[in-house]
Amino acid sequence: MNLMEHLPPYYRGNKTMEELQDILTAKVDEAALELQETVNQCFIGTAAALLSRYEKIYGLTVDVTKSNGFRRERLLAKARGTGTVTKKMLAETASAYSNGEVAVIEDAMNNSFVVKFVGTKGIPANMSDLTLTIEEIKPAHLSFIFEYTYNTWKDVSNMTWQDAKAYSWKTFRER
Repeated sequence: MNLMEHLPPYYRGNKTMEELQDILTAKVDEAALELQETVNQCFIGTAAALLSRYEKIYGLTVDVTKSNGFRRERLLAKARGTGTVTKKMLAETASAYSNGEVAVIEDAMNNSFVVKFVGTKGIPANMSDLTLTIEEIKPAHLSFIFEYTYNTWKDVSNMTWQDAKAYSWKTFRER
């Protein structure tokens, strides 16, 4: 922000006023940045310095060796996982970990459910924490399994063997 723009035109060219406005502009910009940083700490999605506080509030183990993104993902999943457990809530919690669509399939006869990753291919990166989170929020009498989505031969039938050679088997199944 340039404070000189907010003063009457007769101050333009006045060295004393320009220097004073430069100093004040720097201070205002600094205060605005500090205010934005303070606001960022108020929300899990943008917090950094207060992540450990949020983890304590939600009863999670504080692990500063993990990335802030990983920690935010875990906190957001935990926050979504409060209240009555529903298929939608389980799906939203799992999708926070996988960054893709998730379907929850109930199997009432066997007191279980399936968490199927339909929006991402392969195994999502943070399965251990997702498993812990689901264990914490699901009713104790229910069991669950994960089901992953991969490419089938039909999905890649338009590729030639020459095209396929450029990929590892893992990449080929999940691209």
